[in-house]
Amino acid sequence: MSPAQAEVRDLNLALWTAVEEGDLDRLGAIWADGPEAESITCVHPGWPVLRGRTEVLRSYALIMANTSYVQFFLTDVQVTLDGEVAILSCTASLLTGMGEEDGGDEAGFAGGQAVVTNIFRRQRGEWRLWLHHASPVLAEADGDDEL
Repeated sequence: MSPAQAEVRDLNLALWTAVEEGDLDRLGAIWADGPEAESITCVHPGWPVLRGRTEVLRSYALIMANTSYVQFFLTDVQVTLDGEVAILSCTASLLTGMGEEDGGDEAGFAGGQAVVTNIFRRQRGEWRLWLHHASPVLAEADGDDEL
């Protein structure tokens, strides 16, 4: 892995860590700003397309405000560079807290998995996130051999 690929990989990890820690300031520092601010795009699993920095960061604020606990485990991370653009793909497995505050009867955990594509662009010499797209991975039901 080249130094630039490692830099993108580490920034991607910082994105997920910011969500885990509920750090909207750190998250905002990762997303593109300036002239690219209105062209950034985000698709959370099950959500419509969000466009523009304000709308995207608002969505993360809502997610973090309504999540008591979340932890991400990233696998299959691949980074491809093409000039000033980097494409990162990975599988994100998540563990989230469930409890009375989440509408459940007792405390517990729930999990899920998404395949993710993040596109980063160099902006003023630094990599910044320009597009995030996460699609849920549907789990097979017990006894199902085919989807």
